[in-house]
Amino acid sequence: MLLLFLKERLAWIGFFVFIIVILNVLFTLDAGLVSVSIWYVNVCLLVSFIVFFIWRYVVEVGQLKDFLGNVDSQLDDAHSRNLALSPFQAAYFTKIEDVFYDKDTELNQAKVQLQEYTDELLAWVHEVKAPLTSINLMLDRIEDLALRRKLETEWLRLHLLVDQQLHQTRFSSIEKDNYMAEIELRTVVYKEIRAMQAWCIEKGIGFDVDELTETVMTDGKWLAFIVRQILSNAIKYSPANSEVLIFTEVDPMGATLLHIKDAGIGICKEDLPRIFQKSYTGTAGRESAQSTGMGLYLAHNVAQKIGVRISVQSIVDEGSIFTLRFPLQNEYVKLTGR
Repeated sequence: MLLLFLKERLAWIGFFVFIIVILNVLFTLDAGLVSVSIWYVNVCLLVSFIVFFIWRYVVEVGQLKDFLGNVDSQLDDAHSRNLALSPFQAAYFTKIEDVFYDKDTELNQAKVQLQEYTDELLAWVHEVKAPLTSINLMLDRIEDLALRRKLETEWLRLHLLVDQQLHQTRFSSIEKDNYMAEIELRTVVYKEIRAMQAWCIEKGIGFDVDELTETVMTDGKWLAFIVRQILSNAIKYSPANSEVLIFTEVDPMGATLLHIKDAGIGICKEDLPRIFQKSYTGTAGRESAQSTGMGLYLAHNVAQKIGVRISVQSIVDEGSIFTLRFPLQNEYVKLTGR
């Protein structure tokens, strides 16, 4: 703080040095001042300046600390604290208040617009889900099995995009929309596999699923979303007539791990650190117009919110293994206490 004050008052110090130099020159050149002790004058001036300097340092630094100590409060409160601002400081302070007021107004307007956009988008998604449900029911009336399978696959892709948009819109308020409970992994995984049935039949993809008798403490709805994104990627990038393996294990710390292994094209080594970044499609995504780069990004961010860790191991042309690590009891307590 002292160095800051010295920098702020360099003009004072420079002017004092200038005055001392001028006086010493005058005492030297003026014969009428020969009898006056130049050292006495210098010492008096120096002591007076130091006392004045210390006084201003105590007053101004005290004002600054008082202001910084209340920086989180409304700026108007500083006036009520009688900070004894100088006219220049008061002018600066008034300008700062005006700027803060304008920026707060703009920020509040932006928040209102964003909330309105979010509400409109959620309403649109819910409106779209109604005709999608009706279309799904009408698909059962199509007698041509091949055509029905094809339409079911396209319907599923559209449903997944709408579902992804719905969860993306809700993500900002996930803390208000999560419910931690003991969830059986088998229930979640099998439900998501059944939802992908039409797509899997079209590509001839099967599932080799372990018993999955483990129960984990998590949010069932958001966990289903994470599994859905990983399974859709596994199906999308796996070759026809391949198999997806789903199994669990326990790590040395005692945490439950859920593995989802596909036999797809794999992920390049240079892409691995970035696959969870927003809109990053990677090498494989440039070869497929269906990639948006949002699925894994949302899955990773949702997982962080509910305490699940996602990791991936992959070899090009040999497939990928996505692993979900569920929190231990003590980790869960920290999570719910945030």
